[in-house]
Amino acid sequence: MPKGTPRKERTNSPRPSRGSSGYARKQSEGQMSGKLSVTAKNGKQQFLLDSIQSRSITVVLGPAGTGKTYVSVKKAVQLLLSPGSHYKKIILARSIIPTGKSMGYLPGDVTEKLVPWVLPMLSVIEDSVGKSHLEYLMASNVVEIQPLETIRGRSFEDSIILIDEAQNLDFEEIKAITTRLGEGSKMVLMGDAWQSDIRDGTPLLDFTKMCERAGIGIPVIQFSVDEIVRSDIVGLLVRMFHNEVRMG
Repeated sequence: MPKGTPRKERTNSPRPSRGSSGYARKQSEGQMSGKLSVTAKNGKQQFLLDSIQSRSITVVLGPAGTGKTYVSVKKAVQLLLSPGSHYKKIILARSIIPTGKSMGYLPGDVTEKLVPWVLPMLSVIEDSVGKSHLEYLMASNVVEIQPLETIRGRSFEDSIILIDEAQNLDFEEIKAITTRLGEGSKMVLMGDAWQSDIRDGTPLLDFTKMCERAGIGIPVIQFSVDEIVRSDIVGLLVRMFHNEVRMG
């Protein structure tokens, strides 16, 4: 310590551990962008917000531009960082069936290789808390990027698990992932059945139907092309592609 620098007095107040979301909330006071609030643009988005708030597992399906990923991630950040929250972390994962071969050529460890594929979700978190605080949340493991293989081998308590491109999960993956949900946790499975890379049906839809037959209350929010909010041109393009698929 340089000469002349006054020594700070110790306080008896406990300091939260760096690995806790409580410490993340303490650090975020006065530092975040102040964009934690989530405003629904239509009734379906409000249904999605309510479902994530009150249910353990939510399935949300719809074309690009409907806001399903943005609203889901935004709500997760709000739940994590709200005062008094019991959630410890957000887990980000994504099915990468069509790009599996190319991952080996990317630099870094497994987590670093996954960053490009979860970038849409990371961008929403950055929009909510700012770039520097996102980096802090990731460094302290409050925001984790996990390969699906490691999710299948873990149990998650007091966590919010967000899985993008869930339409590409096979049935065994869905079974393994959903049964890892621990006490006090939530899971959101996001996807677009029109963009499935699985040729033999869509296991995610089969999973929701099986839950319905078993009387298990898992909400399924289905957005349509008429609920695209990104831009007019995106709406027109998505309608065009959907019509081509039907005609083909």
